[in-house]
Amino acid sequence: MTAGGLPFAANTTLLFTEHPPDERPAAAAAEGFGAIESWWPWPAEPVPGDAAVERFVRSVRDAGVQLIGLNFFGGDVAGPDAGVLSIPGRSSQFRDNIDVAVGIGEQLGTQVFNALYGVRVDGVALEAQDELATESIVAAAAAAKRIGATVVIEPVSGPKPYPLRTAADAIAVVGRAEQAGAANVGLLADLYHLASNGDDLDAVARAYASQIAHVQIADVPGRGEPGSGQLDLDGALATLEGVGYHGWVSLEYHPTVPTPRSLDWLPRARRAAPGRF
Repeated sequence: MTAGGLPFAANTTLLFTEHPPDERPAAAAAEGFGAIESWWPWPAEPVPGDAAVERFVRSVRDAGVQLIGLNFFGGDVAGPDAGVLSIPGRSSQFRDNIDVAVGIGEQLGTQVFNALYGVRVDGVALEAQDELATESIVAAAAAAKRIGATVVIEPVSGPKPYPLRTAADAIAVVGRAEQAGAANVGLLADLYHLASNGDDLDAVARAYASQIAHVQIADVPGRGEPGSGQLDLDGALATLEGVGYHGWVSLEYHPTVPTPRSLDWLPRARRAAPGRF
């Protein structure tokens, strides 16, 4: 795989797990990255204590990298959850988290906040869940706008009862948020999830070029590093560039070998993303 011309960032939730979480930004920097992204670092805590937040912020600052992407609180996304913003009884956790997440982003130059939708729950009309989701996303977008950031909506693969599976599903959510007054909401095009769910990546790029606000990659099948599967990531990224996407490409994969070796496909010179911030 060649790298194309897009800037790359490392997801330190899935990469560099050879190190404790607080050491992963420095590990990414040691491998030449100038930018990272992260899932919400405290899966059980929408509002962690000040000391925990300061420790996270310090780990990024001390590493000399920019946190370009951060998930809002989404519950235990590695377990039963996939987001909470559309779930009655849990959406308040998302609302409580908004100012904390955006506050971290303000300190670290974060450009994109991922708002995971939430699984479907029994006993509540789908329309009610979707209406609650729109309200939550609009609130998040208003906060993100204060620091010039964008909220992104992500289709996800896997067995959980998560309602956003295709790019079209997520774009419908983006459209509802826009109709409610939120202009800074876009599509998170995770090429692994989209391909796993059967979306044509080139068609997605061409159909939604103006609404793609962030890109993540992993190979299919397996969600490993590029080259570990069969997905034409090189071609997909070239198409994205061709339709005008110039944002970040985050490496959000499970390395099949130690993280530094899993990066052999990406020349070190391409990891620094010079001139991007």
